[in-house]
Parts: sequence; C-alpha cells; structure tokens
Amino acid sequence: MAVMLLPAPPTVHRSYHRRETTVPLTRLEAATAVKAARALQGLTWAELAATLGQSTVWGTSALMGQQSLSREQAEAVGERLGLDAEVVTALQLPPDRTAGAVDTSDPLVYRLTEMVQVYGATISALVTEEFGDGIVSAIDFSLDVGRVADPKGDRAVLTLDGKFLPYRLF
Repeated sequence: MAVMLLPAPPTVHRSYHRRETTVPLTRLEAATAVKAARALQGLTWAELAATLGQSTVWGTSALMGQQSLSREQAEAVGERLGLDAEVVTALQLPPDRTAGAVDTSDPLVYRLTEMVQVYGATISALVTEEFGDGIVSAIDFSLDVGRVADPKGDRAVLTLDGKFLPYRLF
C-alpha cells in the first residue's frame, strides 16, 4: 500500500506592525498614547482638561476615548503632550462607549460593578418611588469625584447627577 504525502499547509504570518497609510489608530489606541505621554510628562488629568477647556471628569473621559473631541481640542492636547499627527487625528474619531472600552478587571471598576449588583435594584426602586417610571439619563449627566477626610481613612465620594427621563406613554 502506497502512502501519499500531502504538502504542508502554508504558514500564515500576521504582522502586527502598523502601516500608517493603511491602518489608522483607533480611538482607544489614541487614549493609550495620551495616557503614556501624560505619565511621562507628569501632568494631571485636571491640567489636560484645562487644555481642552472642560471639567476634569469630562476631559479625562474624552482623553480616555469616551467623549468627542473637536479638531481644536485634539490639536491643543496634541501640542501640550507632543503627540504625533496620527494620534491627534484619532482623538477626533467618534468616541468608543462599548463594553470593550472599559477594563472590568480593574479593581476599582470591578468594585463599581459590584456596587451596582448589590444596590442597583434598590436605586431603581427608590428612583421609581421618587420620580415615577423612567430612567436616569447618562446623556444629560454629570459626575463628580470628591475626597472627604475621615479618621478611619479618607472617603471617596462619587456624585452621579443625571436628568430623570420618564417613559413616554403612547
């Protein structure tokens, strides 16, 4: 009985090197560049938000990829951080607000998720009791992060301030 040898399948090589002309940076890759440049220069998020002319929370969110930046804002932060034109262009792309934009394994993000798991139904019930059937908007929304001194250890105060939107009857 003759054994027939088949040719080996071709090897597939994938290159992960970026080609500037064919694969533009994503919004989240631009955010990574911003974080690295910020750390290297020792700048705070508040300083960068001031460069954008926005609040610290909104500016940080924008630079992390979750808010829209105008061309002028992207150019201003690019100049402040010494970012190349490719990063400045990517900062102007639509924001990435998908689940993939957030590392849920980050301990702080995980704990926030845990807080919603434990208190989400309670918050929903109390909002419904106070306002009626509806939601708290994340579009007409503000957030504040504060610190309160406590002898047992400083406390982090998170204020979520969203417009109530009742469900429409039709």
